[in-house]
Amino acid sequence: QVQLVESGGGMVQPGGPLRLSCAASGTTSSFDTMGWYRQAPGKQRDLVATITSGGNTNYVDSVKGRFTISRHGDKNTVSLQMNSLKLEHTAVYYCYADRVLNLEAAKHVSWSHGTQVAVSS
Repeated sequence: QVQLVESGGGMVQPGGPLRLSCAASGTTSSFDTMGWYRQAPGKQRDLVATITSGGNTNYVDSVKGRFTISRHGDKNTVSLQMNSLKLEHTAVYYCYADRVLNLEAAKHVSWSHGTQVAVSS
């Protein structure tokens, strides 16, 4: 089945950059929407940024101008460039992907195992 392999997480100082990458494997089908959600300690998992196969992007207001999401290659890879990181960005970041299979109406959703982004001085 589909696996989302995520890389790039780690510890970073406030104001620093970090780049997350996610690659889908185990399928030849492309995904409709890919992106990231994040979950901070004691908080719900919320959308960070998504990008469709057509290049349409969506960001949570708090990261607009700081984060940039992009897709490249075979369209099953996605990256999130995070700049000017703040303490509030500390969370586990989960790669997300969805697609509608042939003759089906419901979307199939895949998640990565998550990677920790720790913004700390």
